[in-house]
Amino acid sequence: MAVKKDGQPSEAVRPQEYAAGTGWQVGQTAPEDAFRALDAGGTGAPVGPVVAVHPGGYARQIVSEGALVTEGVRRELDAAEAESDEG
Repeated sequence: MAVKKDGQPSEAVRPQEYAAGTGWQVGQTAPEDAFRALDAGGTGAPVGPVVAVHPGGYARQIVSEGALVTEGVRRELDAAEAESDEG
């Protein structure tokens, strides 16, 4: 890298960015779609496990295959897992 006389680099080099890979952790690429059924009784509360295919009826898509897993997605996945461990 060339350096100017004042000691500052003459060009900025952008560091290479790498994807975190595929998986369910924050920053990774979701390996498949994730849906969760919603209570059909009118409350709209999420019920049941997270599934990869729309369960029919009322459901919410948590994340699409190939999309970035965000903190919000991870929270929803954790909440579903915690509920399944309780019941």
